[in-house]
Amino acid sequence: MERRTLASQLRDNPAMLPPPTAEPVDIGLPWSNRFAALGPDFSTALQPTPLPAPYWVGTSPASARLLGLGAEWLTSPEGAALFTGNTPIQGSQPLASVYSGHQFGVWAGQLGDGRAILLGETTTGLEVQLKGAGRTPYSRMGDGRAVLRSSIREFLCSEAMAALGIPTTRALCVTGSDAPVRRETIETAAVVTRLAPSFIRFGHFEHFSARGQHGPLRQLADHVIDHYYPDCRLADKPASHSYAALLQQVSQRTAELLARWQAVGFCHGVMNTDNMSILGLTIDYGPFQFLDGFDPGHICNHSDEQGRYAFNRQPQVAYWNLFCLGQALMPLIEDEDLALAALETYKTTFPAAFDARMRDKLGLLQPGEDDRTLIEATLKLLANERTDYTIFWRRLSHYRAGGSMDQIRDLFVDRRAFDDWMLLFSERHTEENPAHSADLMLNTNPKYVLRNHLGETAIAQAQQKDFSGVQTLQRLLESPYAEHPGFDDFAGFPPDWAAHIAISCSS
Repeated sequence: MERRTLASQLRDNPAMLPPPTAEPVDIGLPWSNRFAALGPDFSTALQPTPLPAPYWVGTSPASARLLGLGAEWLTSPEGAALFTGNTPIQGSQPLASVYSGHQFGVWAGQLGDGRAILLGETTTGLEVQLKGAGRTPYSRMGDGRAVLRSSIREFLCSEAMAALGIPTTRALCVTGSDAPVRRETIETAAVVTRLAPSFIRFGHFEHFSARGQHGPLRQLADHVIDHYYPDCRLADKPASHSYAALLQQVSQRTAELLARWQAVGFCHGVMNTDNMSILGLTIDYGPFQFLDGFDPGHICNHSDEQGRYAFNRQPQVAYWNLFCLGQALMPLIEDEDLALAALETYKTTFPAAFDARMRDKLGLLQPGEDDRTLIEATLKLLANERTDYTIFWRRLSHYRAGGSMDQIRDLFVDRRAFDDWMLLFSERHTEENPAHSADLMLNTNPKYVLRNHLGETAIAQAQQKDFSGVQTLQRLLESPYAEHPGFDDFAGFPPDWAAHIAISCSS
């Protein structure tokens, strides 16, 4: 109640809001702000809290092009002030949204944008959000800030995932400031500018459903259907069927997303319902990790003491989260059988999508009857020796392109087990076109992923105001399938110290 009262005070007493530090600046982006138009039940209007002396840490020209933003805004001091939240942007309507959710499987009640402020939506269809821009009514005793290390990780991984073809929010830029922020130690502040068609989460629906606010719940569902899932609007059926169709399509998108995560070896680390995108995007990069050695039970989040979000549990957790979304939508769907049928889509889509992704990794151009056997044998082989996941797949791709088998065989102590597996692999490939198969594999199995130790090295440099490591990693990760001669060290085995890197939710 106290948090909600503060939100109401901010709405009712605009004088409590931090005042803009300058006149709004026109950066050439026309805004539509459809989420703000939903009204005060959904958010609190407020300005970002300025940071002293902001400076550039990293920028993404590719994301700027998506937004239709001129490149000059990502190089000038004026641009750094704009995307730190120090200067208002003309046409934007800054706000923090309210949502609720389950965290680590437990109902957490009201949450909300505790350190993220949505500037608004542009007519390109992308929303622009500042993460780390100061306290909001939903900060839950937090400071509303982000630190440099976590901001760099999110910036790099957002753009890396996009280059891997995995649905994700994007990162336009990172700015830093020497303002101190306390986490486990004193660190410095940073702001990530994030882009997405929408930042609406499962938790937004849970919030209104849990409170019995069925009017706003329906308004939110209609907003999502009308703007992002228009095919769900079934004019010839009762409205309940449209909401069930929404649940079905979200289930399908989430299943396809999880299949891509599992295939590339990506651990999210904190799959709470408030961290699940209604559009099936990877969102909220915190204690994430790309696997080094293949350990199906790997836990990447130092705070996850029970291993709820271990790598091999991610597909099941995603379904659990969808079930929570289905419960939240029940006042609109009304028919339990209809909701369960919609959720069943996940159970059929995920295995089919995962098998398709793994066939691509194996260079199989057409489905075969025994593909599931080969996929399971491959994962068992890798798990038995914790074989480096990315390096195995890249070397296998080069072997298929005419390279040496020894490069792959040397990854295994149990040579007989590898030879038995290679026999299965070779027999399955007897009817495949070698050139086409190799091309598929080399464009499916990346050479470069954002390993933890690479990120840590770039962060250590950035903390000394040397951003060259961030720039180098960004360039490699934006084209992860290219060879990039001279940068093989970035695709090599992790050093021993990498095994001791601990990333927690505070990251």
